[in-house]
Amino acid sequence: MKAGYQGEPGSYSHRAARELLGDSERVGYPSFVSAFKALADGEVDRLVLPIENSTTGSVLPVLDRLVEADASIVAEHLVEVRHALLGLPGATIDEIKTVRSHPVALGQAEELLLQRGWSAVPTHDTAGAVREVAELQDPSQAALAPPESGEAHGLEILLSGVIDRHHNTTRFVVLAPGPPSVDPDDDKTSIAFETSHTAGALALALTELGLRGANLTRIESRPAAERWNYRFFVDLVHPVGEVGLGQVIEPPPGTMTNLHVLGSYRAAE
Repeated sequence: MKAGYQGEPGSYSHRAARELLGDSERVGYPSFVSAFKALADGEVDRLVLPIENSTTGSVLPVLDRLVEADASIVAEHLVEVRHALLGLPGATIDEIKTVRSHPVALGQAEELLLQRGWSAVPTHDTAGAVREVAELQDPSQAALAPPESGEAHGLEILLSGVIDRHHNTTRFVVLAPGPPSVDPDDDKTSIAFETSHTAGALALALTELGLRGANLTRIESRPAAERWNYRFFVDLVHPVGEVGLGQVIEPPPGTMTNLHVLGSYRAAE
């Protein structure tokens, strides 16, 4: 099996792909767009992508593409994120002026960066930031990245635990090509839908899902295809299997339109 991810070896996405899919061949892509295209073109069999973080929220470029992708979520995985500040050998904290990392990672340490007076430079990937710092050979430059990612490029850990919130965790999902299916032990499903522009339409839809036995663990609104219309992404924990999901979403609540089932899977512990 060949597994795709966004980023470079040593990134959190690379780690998630290894933990989720074991000995599969792993292929990194420079952007979410190219990663989704790789799955659509059959270059990879699975795609491992971050979908939300406990500090910074949803990864919107991934979320927005799920509805249009000819793929479905088949698993989820949680990765505790504990960034390290990585610099050149011999560099000191007092020398650091600029910190490079993925924008999401920078957002997870925003308060500390501000407190230290470090300028933030976004890059396409945490491991890519490590490579850039090694190539620049400037002791004032540092990368915010997984602690183990510095070794391959000869960087040293200048500071550990560079996060604003101790619970900082990223939720990853695995995408497989084709329409969604429900395994007998699946107890969580991601859906997307729209509602009419009428008073209480969203509240009624969510209430009905709850009354049918669903525990709504996340809701996110995003712009839909038409101006000032919105699509709602919801994660549901529900009774197991196809029957369990069916009792929650069939038939869809009366105020719900354009329902898309994005995938069913076992809820991560």
